[in-house]
Amino acid sequence: MKYPNFTLLFSFKMTNFVEHDQMLFIMKRINILLAFLLVIYTCTSQNHQPDNRLKESIADNLISFGIQIDANGTVNMEEMSEKYQKMIPLDTLQTKFTAIVSEVCKMKGCWMKLELTNGQETMVRFKDYGFFMPEDIKGKEVIVNGLAFVEEMSVEDQKHYAKDGGEFEEIINKISKPRKSYGFEADGVLIKE
Repeated sequence: MKYPNFTLLFSFKMTNFVEHDQMLFIMKRINILLAFLLVIYTCTSQNHQPDNRLKESIADNLISFGIQIDANGTVNMEEMSEKYQKMIPLDTLQTKFTAIVSEVCKMKGCWMKLELTNGQETMVRFKDYGFFMPEDIKGKEVIVNGLAFVEEMSVEDQKHYAKDGGEFEEIINKISKPRKSYGFEADGVLIKE
């Protein structure tokens, strides 16, 4: 059996070096164009996560952030304060409670502080930085779902959060010792409108 000869289709004869240089120039340009198109394609085809500020309205004028939660089974801030007082550092507690927002990160809404009783407050961060809060919710009532914990906050962290919160330099410079603080890692938040 005789196979067809494809070398005739792919071979060409160069008659001089000018044609050869022109062919190399064209091939270089094609390679650059292909590389450029590949970069554009990979940038545009990446799996973009939806805007973390997208919100979903649900019943009772609640706006949902993070995982879908409901208002059932929440405890109030007085009960949550009692639970926090019974905890020691490194304890965790899966819970859902309602409180008033006392402060929000002014940079991008990556944390918020919630009021508890007796002037106490809890620092709420969001699980895996999966969502953020609007910066204008100070004074609004929220329901948070997640893990409550007690920690000792270092001087560096206190200064960092004070700076993010817009505190004056003189107040930030007065922070000199670690303090026991209440923390919360929220996987879902409902904001009452």
